[in-house]
Formats: sequence, C-alpha cells, structure tokens
Amino acid sequence: MKVKKHWNALAAFVLSAALIAGCGGGKSEQAAGTEPSAAKGEKIKMKMSVTTSETSTWYKGAQMWADKVKEKTNGQVEIKIYANEQLSNGNQPKGIELLQNGSTDASLHSTIIYSGLDEKFSVISMPWLFTDESVADKALAGAGGEKLSELLREKGVEPLAFGENGFRQITNSKRPITSPADMAGMKIRVPNMKMYIDLYKALGADPTSMSFSEVFTALQQGTIDGQENPLPVIMSSKLYEVQKYVSLWNYSYDPLVLGVNKKLFDSLDKETQDIMREAAVEAMEYQRKINREENAQMVKELEAKGVTVTTLTPEQVKAFQDKVAPIYDQYTDTIGKDLIDAFRGAN
Repeated sequence: MKVKKHWNALAAFVLSAALIAGCGGGKSEQAAGTEPSAAKGEKIKMKMSVTTSETSTWYKGAQMWADKVKEKTNGQVEIKIYANEQLSNGNQPKGIELLQNGSTDASLHSTIIYSGLDEKFSVISMPWLFTDESVADKALAGAGGEKLSELLREKGVEPLAFGENGFRQITNSKRPITSPADMAGMKIRVPNMKMYIDLYKALGADPTSMSFSEVFTALQQGTIDGQENPLPVIMSSKLYEVQKYVSLWNYSYDPLVLGVNKKLFDSLDKETQDIMREAAVEAMEYQRKINREENAQMVKELEAKGVTVTTLTPEQVKAFQDKVAPIYDQYTDTIGKDLIDAFRGAN
C-alpha cells in the first residue's frame, strides 16, 4: 500500500509524542504543519473516538468500519476504538479539537457538537426540518449533505459517512407535553447550542445548558424538570428512573459524522481512501438500521417501566411548528439561506 507523502525522522517523532500524549488525556496537540503518514509497507495504526459505550449503536457501527477497513486492506490499516470519549476525558468539544489537530485520527460525533465550531452546523438540527428518517437520509445523501461535508473539510475533518443519533424526544417529571402551553415555565436541559436555547424560549420553556453528565442528578434533585434526547440516550442513561413522561415529537434530527483527520486522509493513496469511504458508508447504513430498530423496541420498554409515552398527532405537532417558525427567520443570516434550502429541498 502506498502513501503520498513520506516524513522525515523529526516529524515522525513529533507525531508519536502527540499520539502518546493523547492516550494520557488528550492535552498535547500535534505539531502545527505536520501531516500523519507512514513509510512504505508499514502498518497504519489509527485511534478513533466514540462518545458512547461499547453497547451503543455508535460503537457497533464504528467497529464494523474498523473491521472492514482492516479486512479490505489486508491488515495494513488498524483502527482502535476508544468508547465513552476516553481520549478527551469525556469532553466532546475537546474530542473534535483532538480530531482536528491530529491527536485523534477518526471519530464519531454529533453535528450538535460541531456547532460549537460554527453555528452553520446547527442547520440540520433546526425544528421539524424533516418529516421522517427517509427524508433525513435523502437530505444527507444529496445537496445538504454535500454542503455539510464542505463545511467539515474547512474545519480539517474529512467526512466519510453519516450515521445517526436519531430524532430527539422530550421527557419531564411534570405532565405529558402535547401543546406549547404544557411547557410554560418548565426548566428543560438542552445541549450547548444557541439555536436550541432560542427555540425553547420561543416555546415558553426555561432552557438551561449543562453537561449531560450532570443531567441525571439535576433531574433527581428537581433542579431541572426535563430534558431532550433520542430514545437510546434516554434508555442507556436510565432517565426513566427520574422522568415519568416522554413525548414523541421528532422535533430535531441528530446525525453523526464519521470523520477522519483531513491531513491524514489526504496523505493516503486513493485505493486506501476508497476502501475507508466505502466501508464507512456500509457501516453507517448498518448503524442507522439497528438504531431505528432499537428505537421501536424502546417505546415498549419505557412503557413497561411505567413511563407514560405520548405520541403527538400531526395536528399537535403543527402547533409547535407554528410557534417556532420565527426561528428560521432568526437564523437565516447566521446559517445561510442556501444551506437551509439545501436541506429543506429533501422534503
């Protein structure tokens, strides 16, 4: 297997030091201007960060990618996966930073986390942008996905494929949420994305941003009344123990980016690049499939645990859509009309 660029000994030493430091907590960064590579015939060993645990669909998809790449390169490329954001000590924005500077070689992160780099990444999280998963798939495979990929490349990340965290649902300890009036004054934890803060204010709620690691305790103590997340996160974090109401409203779609450090990817020969990309597309198709299967099963599991699960009707959803419609006008200048239209065009 060939690599386009060969390093001198000094650059190789700097890279090795950066990677070793990354395993110890991710504080060191790759030296500016260096590009990862390998001497002819040498194995390429990569580190991949995944935010969730080994039992998650995220990890299963990442493992399929790693296995297929190893198989199709005859063992020349080995990818070691680190679950639970180990490489960044649980700090997801730091995880993306490590990917950008080359301390980590690949990762699976939500576009919500990327929005910390650029608010344009908020586009795909806009309220009720997609009617269902098939429309989201179409958008990411079309003009919207290509524009998102261009933005990722500008940030030093080569996107190989999109997976999914899924549609985000809302939980709380007070009452079923079926109308905006039900949310009046309710303290809801949301991810650290400005658009989400503005959206929940528009719905009459009192949004607050905090680390997800603090959410269970905050719900337990009544510091917050509710939170929003896809069902797999709600289940794996056992939020049903402190949240008795789940409203299924599919208000925001949450995709995942299987990304590789762009300098590393660009240093590889085309054959290896093609293998990585084709394996990623296959692996993320599998990840989306099992994620959707698990979602359907989790509704039954939540109900069995005594949680009241409410599925909103189209009419009920429309009341929320009407309430947050001004968010699109508010963010048109920030995100860009062309980018928003590229995703809306999939419907």
